[in-house]
Amino acid sequence: MEIRAVGAFLVVDLLLILTPGADWAYVIAVGVRDRSVVPAVVGLVAGYAGHTLLVVGGLAAVVAASPGLLTGLTTVGAAYLMWLGGSTLVRVAGPVTEVVVPRRVLVRGIGISGLNPKGLLLYLALLPQFVRPGAGWPVAVQTGVLGVLHMVGCGVGYLAVGLAARVVLKARPRAARVVSRASGAAMILIGALLLVERLT
Repeated sequence: MEIRAVGAFLVVDLLLILTPGADWAYVIAVGVRDRSVVPAVVGLVAGYAGHTLLVVGGLAAVVAASPGLLTGLTTVGAAYLMWLGGSTLVRVAGPVTEVVVPRRVLVRGIGISGLNPKGLLLYLALLPQFVRPGAGWPVAVQTGVLGVLHMVGCGVGYLAVGLAARVVLKARPRAARVVSRASGAAMILIGALLLVERLT
């Protein structure tokens, strides 16, 4: 595996991780609301682990080549994201009565990244550009290494975002409510955009 290709991948990947999206919205909402962001981050990373396995196994290409399957995945992922966004808005608007269960936070994180077809398509579009056939390592191994590097980057980046949200916003309840509402609205908007983009 070429070091230059790995370095170039890390630069591009870092820029993508630092771009706010559904993952950011979720980890910020959890950071403001819960004691720990670790279950949310672990869940998001686990979802990307699933994408990595799909790409290494060649199944992602099958999903991408099947319009019906991709539309179904997009619909489920978008609906799930919109439901989570709505749940976040309801929690912010009403009194806090829900007991936070770390396992539930983890599973929601897996759903957000694992059901996001854009994440899967990102793997399909991005990883092959940095794989070098004949570079000494099998293509599947190179792809797996790049997928793991993406997962590590996501883990570090999302942990930093969640902790920053927790530290900065915990002392400012009004700002925390505004950011939580914005996070919930962002999840709904991203889910709606996924649906519109796929179904039109």
